[in-house]
Amino acid sequence: MSAEPSTPPAPKPPKAPTAPSSYLARRSLLAAAGAAGLVAATGAPAVASAPGPADAPAGRGSRRSAALVVHNARVFTGVRGAGPARAVAVGRDGRILAVGSDGEARRFAGRDTQIVDGRGGSLLSGIHDGHAHPTDAAARSLRPSLDGAEQTVEELRKTLTAFLKDTSGDEPDGWLVVEDWNPVGLLPRGTAPHHSMLDALPTRRPLALRGADGHNMWVNQRALDIAKITASTPDPVGGKIVKGADGKPTGVLKDDAQPLVSRHIPEPDEAALVAAAAKVFAEAAASGITTFMEAVTGADELALYRALAAAGKLPQRVVPALRLTSEQVKDPRESVAYVKKLRDDFDGVPGLRFGTVKVFLDGVIEYPAQTAALLEPYLDKDGRPTDHRGDLYVSAADLGRLTAACNTEGWQLHAHAIGDRAVRTALDGYAYALRRTGRRDVRNTIAHLQLVDPADLPRFAELDVIACMQLQWATRNAWTVDSLLPYLGAARHRWLYPARGLQSHGARLSGGSDWPVDPLQVWNQVRTAVDRRGTDAEGEGDLYRAKEGISRTSSLLTHTLGGARQLRLERLTGTVECGKQADLVLLDRDVTRCPVAEISDVEVRLTLSGGTVVHDGESPSGRAAAARVTRAAGQPRVSCGCG
Repeated sequence: MSAEPSTPPAPKPPKAPTAPSSYLARRSLLAAAGAAGLVAATGAPAVASAPGPADAPAGRGSRRSAALVVHNARVFTGVRGAGPARAVAVGRDGRILAVGSDGEARRFAGRDTQIVDGRGGSLLSGIHDGHAHPTDAAARSLRPSLDGAEQTVEELRKTLTAFLKDTSGDEPDGWLVVEDWNPVGLLPRGTAPHHSMLDALPTRRPLALRGADGHNMWVNQRALDIAKITASTPDPVGGKIVKGADGKPTGVLKDDAQPLVSRHIPEPDEAALVAAAAKVFAEAAASGITTFMEAVTGADELALYRALAAAGKLPQRVVPALRLTSEQVKDPRESVAYVKKLRDDFDGVPGLRFGTVKVFLDGVIEYPAQTAALLEPYLDKDGRPTDHRGDLYVSAADLGRLTAACNTEGWQLHAHAIGDRAVRTALDGYAYALRRTGRRDVRNTIAHLQLVDPADLPRFAELDVIACMQLQWATRNAWTVDSLLPYLGAARHRWLYPARGLQSHGARLSGGSDWPVDPLQVWNQVRTAVDRRGTDAEGEGDLYRAKEGISRTSSLLTHTLGGARQLRLERLTGTVECGKQADLVLLDRDVTRCPVAEISDVEVRLTLSGGTVVHDGESPSGRAAAARVTRAAGQPRVSCGCG
């Protein structure tokens, strides 16, 4: 295992996540665990006292008696050179008091200490998700979903007709917004979506099908009319209005063209959205996630976080990545002022830690969208070169100036880059900023990295750039083969998701779920990084495991310490060490020894965030949250790339 030297955290003092006592009212796992040879639990309602600030500087707890002890576990510390450990004691201030043998943990057990039998399962740092969209997951849950299904036009119409009947009270003018449309899912393959297919439905309501990838939207003519989108409407910066051979809009909107329609769609009821978000974050806790980076954040998302925190429904630490548009990127001074104002407006919200700025450099790479920016043109279906290299939304010069301005103020950049040209653009921009500022402590990050030119692999380490990867996508299926191989060719295709290539050149990896672009399957991510198959593989074979699969230990570190390092939290969390925050997850098996394929089936028994129990897998609410995660994991994969 490797643990790199820490660097200073972000300059803005962090806030603590909410740690409401309501999370601790469920005693099933904690009380049922019993003393098991350590001490007998006294029947206290749960962890005896609330922890201190979850982002307080690391140090030993103020009281020696532990609030909770987990014993008989296999502790994965994530610390280089650490010896074997079987138990962890958690202090009443939310920090780790001891890591070691059962006997060493016994010294910290008092009369009211809660005792948990690990039953030989892994106990490790919580998952620090370096790229996700949990508030979008909440909003999507309030609308009907296509679940990424592949359907003929007739089958799709039947599904949409049923949704219309279910919401017949919204006739004739209420919007029908349907989530998780599969942009490449119309059958037979190659069928192009057109508004006329939706216009044939028995309604005059405006319809919008939101692509699960966040990069595509398909609407009917009524929606186009409301948005005043015609043949003469120009493409917005960073977006595309798809038009047919006749020059008229087809109803498909890509990337930053989507707001032309979405701005007309009413927002969900606030109370309903807060309730949905509370369920979403409970599901995340049931998956073992203790920190999120919210990958696209503006005032609306921050307002939702404020409402969640006020209601005591925010169990995780959250790093909001404040999104800048392609136009904003061109004015670094105004961009810095904008993100500072957002921070100041919401800086008092417990659980939020500011310091990250988000930009989109390109779109998605799969056919037929092909908006990811490539160094060499896409091929046609017969393998012949075209003149299309995708869309680059921000130049290296503009990104460099923005990054220098943000880094000078202590803000890090988080760039969406799918194609190899977008990746190179990000690296070029970050290199410019490094020359201007000399700052290597800000952890500028590139997310997704679906295709990386091998010449750029060493540059990540040279520039201290974090590679944030969604390795659940690194599997052989229709997305990586049917929709990619013919259009890239074998030579480029081999460099899909080059995790080991990056690692072997010294790059630091982090992991991110990109939820809800994919269903939340944290442990399948961990597994797929290793075997390049995962639960999503179709047919035989893996996706270049021999060349790009990483070790089990590396994968665990990528999703724990790697995420904490990306978010500049590694002094506080990310490893299981005395004095660090007790962000911990207890699993039902030892993931360091079980067959790799079984890692996908892991169940989380207990999750602690800053010492607070935020998921008890044997409580009624914990079982319900875990069941929602399991159901979602059964849905098909629907896309690549965040929105």
